[in-house]
Amino acid sequence: MLPLSEAKQQLTGLLSGERDLIANAANFSAFLNEQLDDINWLGFYFLQGEELVLGPFQGRPACVRIPVGKGVCGAAVAQGATQVVPDVHAFPGHIACDVRSRSEVVVPLWQGAVCTGVLDIDSPTADRFSAADVTYVETLAKLFCQLQYGKAR
Repeated sequence: MLPLSEAKQQLTGLLSGERDLIANAANFSAFLNEQLDDINWLGFYFLQGEELVLGPFQGRPACVRIPVGKGVCGAAVAQGATQVVPDVHAFPGHIACDVRSRSEVVVPLWQGAVCTGVLDIDSPTADRFSAADVTYVETLAKLFCQLQYGKAR
């Protein structure tokens, strides 16, 4: 994993000058997937009405639509906060898109005060995500939003 300062610099170079959300989300998911080990799924869900709809990702096929408030991704939107789940099987209402996933971190994406979706990362290892991992992912997700939307929360 690159040091955070170097990852921010590389992500800025990768996304600067491109405004297309799908193109940038695809490149960001590929970039972040290269930075993190022991991950079996990493990608985006974008908010459309009261549902999160699958966006660019790295990994096996995934659930396409998730209602706000359902599962870890829906909880992140409903609560407006990052969700860190050491054991997804113990999370009430967890949606098992891939039964191999054991832990998960979901970071809401913001355009100002408006949640636009989430960045979702799954691991086949229980309790995979440390506080440092969460800070790393949150910082890069915020940078993604700043580069994409011009502002973030």
